[in-house]
Amino acid sequence: MPDQPNHQPEDHPSADITVEQAKLLGNALRVKIVGAIVEVPKTSKQVADELGGTPGSIHYHIQKLYEGGLIDLVETRQVGGIVEKYYKSKAKWFNTQGTKLVDPVLADDFESSTSTQVSLRLELSSQQRDQMTEEFKALLEKWVGVSAASKAKDTKEYAIGIKLKATDEKTT
Repeated sequence: MPDQPNHQPEDHPSADITVEQAKLLGNALRVKIVGAIVEVPKTSKQVADELGGTPGSIHYHIQKLYEGGLIDLVETRQVGGIVEKYYKSKAKWFNTQGTKLVDPVLADDFESSTSTQVSLRLELSSQQRDQMTEEFKALLEKWVGVSAASKAKDTKEYAIGIKLKATDEKTT
């Protein structure tokens, strides 16, 4: 969920990340995992049970997110002979900086089997811009939840990018 504005309300924490870290989020399963551990720390097994994935696969992706600095190991518990590791996402939204495209699927020259593009211009106040941004994020969160809860077998992964840019150029 890169390219989000830096003005976030407290209930939507955000973190600035590098392009390399953003690439770790270029996977629908990893986005689902982040969504599953954004509020409450969970083990790989708990996330696998919630998402319907295999514990090995979920553990692999959690390790990649942890090694990439996107999630934290917040607690370790010894239960019998097993060590349970609880992970929590560092943020709900991640901000990337720079001009390099984070998700190559969203590049204009990517030859996708299906694509929809919508663009338009609006005149908005700062407050309206912020409200629209929050509504876009709520919509995306809803669909991450739908995706996480879906048990359908005939799914296809899609990349979604929303840019809201002022039409005047930045001055130095």
